[in-house]
Amino acid sequence: MNNDQAGTHPAGHSGSAVVIAFIAVVVLVGAYFALGMPGMNHGSGASMPGMKMEQPGSNAASLLAPAAFASAMAHQGAVLINVHVPYDGEIAGTDLFVPFDHIDPTLLPADHNTPLLIYCRTGHMSSTAASTLSGLGYTDVGELHGGMEAWRQAGREILHVPSHATTLEAGVASDRRQRTLPVVLVAG
Repeated sequence: MNNDQAGTHPAGHSGSAVVIAFIAVVVLVGAYFALGMPGMNHGSGASMPGMKMEQPGSNAASLLAPAAFASAMAHQGAVLINVHVPYDGEIAGTDLFVPFDHIDPTLLPADHNTPLLIYCRTGHMSSTAASTLSGLGYTDVGELHGGMEAWRQAGREILHVPSHATTLEAGVASDRRQRTLPVVLVAG
């Protein structure tokens, strides 16, 4: 009885089909991972206060609860930055007012190891700013988890300084070291 009569195929033919199918599966799985696993939610933002959050392709930014943020503010050399636009209040001691979506590196410290503490009203704008700052190479970025709303809920004060709103609209912000710094503004 030959192979055709027995219902079997020569080993070379069936083995080739299996190898080709295996290679196709490997290529498809490789493409799936190379494209960043399309269809999956990579930016869920799920975290616990004080957790380090890895930003894709950048350094880590720390989400800090209000008490930890206040402690970090006491660090010598830390720069406190309000990234909320338009002006909606501030935390006492704020050094810079920089729009979250138009961060000009020339306004920031040249030393990328300088602690930068950023906040906005609820945390959404500061999250974008944290990613940008980390992407620019800043290694010590702390973000107020929940923004000024969480700060206020923790019993801390939010200041409303009309001259800062006017200064921000004019494109200039002053810092606590008595320097005047330009601020990038976007109409809209």
